[in-house]
Amino acid sequence: MPIRLAATDSLLIKGSFAWLAKKGDEYPSGEEAFRVMVAAASTDKPAAVNDITKDSLWNIFWLTLLAGFLAIITPCVFPLVPVTVSFFLKRSKTRVEGVRNALWYSASIIAIYTIPTIVLVLLFGDDILYQISTSAISNLIFFAIFIVFAISFFGAFELELPNSWANKADAQASKGGLSGIFFMALTLVIVSFSCTGPIVGTLLGETSRQGITLAPIIGMLGFGVGLALPFSLFAFFPSMLQSLPKSGGWLNSVKVCFGFIELALALKFLSNVDLIYHWRLLDRDVFLVLWIVIFTLMGLYLLGKLKFSHDSDLPYVSVPRLFFAIASFSFAVYLVPGLWGAPLRHLSGLIPPEGTQDFNLNELKYKIGNGTHVTSSNNSAAQPPKRLTDKLHVPYGLTAYFTLEEGMAAAKALNKPVMLDFTGHSCANCRKMEQEVWKDPEVLRRMKEDFVLISLYVDESQELPLNEQYKNKDGEMMLTEGAKNLDYEITKFGFNSQPLYMFLDLKGEPLSNIKYGYDPDVQKFIQHLDMVKAEFAKRNP
Repeated sequence: MPIRLAATDSLLIKGSFAWLAKKGDEYPSGEEAFRVMVAAASTDKPAAVNDITKDSLWNIFWLTLLAGFLAIITPCVFPLVPVTVSFFLKRSKTRVEGVRNALWYSASIIAIYTIPTIVLVLLFGDDILYQISTSAISNLIFFAIFIVFAISFFGAFELELPNSWANKADAQASKGGLSGIFFMALTLVIVSFSCTGPIVGTLLGETSRQGITLAPIIGMLGFGVGLALPFSLFAFFPSMLQSLPKSGGWLNSVKVCFGFIELALALKFLSNVDLIYHWRLLDRDVFLVLWIVIFTLMGLYLLGKLKFSHDSDLPYVSVPRLFFAIASFSFAVYLVPGLWGAPLRHLSGLIPPEGTQDFNLNELKYKIGNGTHVTSSNNSAAQPPKRLTDKLHVPYGLTAYFTLEEGMAAAKALNKPVMLDFTGHSCANCRKMEQEVWKDPEVLRRMKEDFVLISLYVDESQELPLNEQYKNKDGEMMLTEGAKNLDYEITKFGFNSQPLYMFLDLKGEPLSNIKYGYDPDVQKFIQHLDMVKAEFAKRNP
């Protein structure tokens, strides 16, 4: 009786059978188990990537919207909220006019943050911010800037844009009308730069790494909406202004806490450069120690055990400070097991990969083999990886090749399909996929047994041998392994974001047109692996 399934359904059939054979005068017998996986039919349309992109953009918008709300409570912005809203309501002839002016003020703030990003993308191409965010030089500059911002937040000095900028904007604002309101918004952006600048820099850097053209634009849109929305809300409901807490020492405490967070984020940018150039200065354990110390000090500060020059006396600890201190200490304690190799899955996109840690109990179990975990072994039919193996590693005991040529040769020797893993040292979503998807036992088994893994780092700094350096179709010299890999990704697949997983046959042709990017759905990835394996079997009967 045939079994009928919907196209979107999958089925796992498991069973066993007993056997009996005759061998001379002997009758050996036994029992064998079997399992048959029927994968869901794939539509094989790029729409899957579009869905992932749409989800990513929404995630970016909500995250940056939250960052905009957080920027409101900084010392540079919070005192201006009641003053600005009251100014609009008192200056306007009617309440409707006051609300309209506040809405225009909010729209101006959103435009000031969003339009320059759009112009930058239009002038220099849709990947300019991505190139900046993944550049080693840019990451070093971001590291230095964030250190300066953190020191400023701690009260060592005050960072401000030139006063002439604010004075000129303020002079235009005094002219009145909608243009005057726009320049009032510009004045707010300028005078609040010392507080909002680090947040904006962080958001631009992280959203640009997504490799999605609209990501930084959506990021700035979300931040602008979050920063501007309270001005409109208070204009609609002016009675809410009475419930706002008064400015005071708590605002400086918020600023100092931002300083600790900026210091932690600065290490992330330095870690990106450290990974690209293989300095091994900020290995995972060293990085975690620094973060543990930073967030422990932040907890002590919130409890009043640590004081800076601009802090007022703290006679007692308020309930909000206590809860924030508990959160800071809890986060520091959460990091401690990572010193011995705990995965810290929720932070996999922020901290260095496990392969940089010298003592890692979690990785050790994959090397020695344990239960359902897979151990690393090279099939004698293929040459083991040679190039870049002293610098690059993959997790969970997997064997990977780091150049296309070596990997394709191994695939032909083993008669297995190729899993191309376009990745990067500074790719946060790549680390998340490894932690959330690759680590699954079923995924790991398939990757180990059914595919030849080729991991191509698009930001690898190792120079190519002279005889392999070349000019791409735009006339640019490809001098490094990373440049070569990125050029291959763009020219072959029309994609420049990471992670990207493509599957090839022995001729180097795609087994599927789906450009599989970041998607933490384990079952979906398993179905995709089974689908491309089945396609490979059809092409190589």
